[in-house]
Amino acid sequence: MALAEADREHIDAYIQSYLERWLAEQERRLIPAPAVYDRELHERVVRVEEALKHQGELMQRAFAQIDKRFEQVDKRFEQVDKRFEQVDKRFEEMIRRQDKQHHLVLGFIVGSLGLMITVMLTAMRFMG
Repeated sequence: MALAEADREHIDAYIQSYLERWLAEQERRLIPAPAVYDRELHERVVRVEEALKHQGELMQRAFAQIDKRFEQVDKRFEQVDKRFEQVDKRFEEMIRRQDKQHHLVLGFIVGSLGLMITVMLTAMRFMG
């Protein structure tokens, strides 16, 4: 049962018209209309820009907090430096007092030895 040339042409024309309609329908379903696509793309861009702006604001706040924290740490270091200076002054004063005490003790020892030698020499003169 061979098909006649006319039947083939009729089938070809039918398939061709059907395929053209089917492809056009598929294209409309798969690819959004340019206006819809542009609007969706614009909305996405706007959302991304808003997110980036919000992220930038968060980063600025974080940097401001970091700067404040560094200022606090700097103040704390200054306080610690002042405290070390006070401790250094106290040690210097303590060393001066100890030096005075050492001089007094040394003077007392030398004076006591001198007195003991004088007493012994005097006692030896009387005895001898």
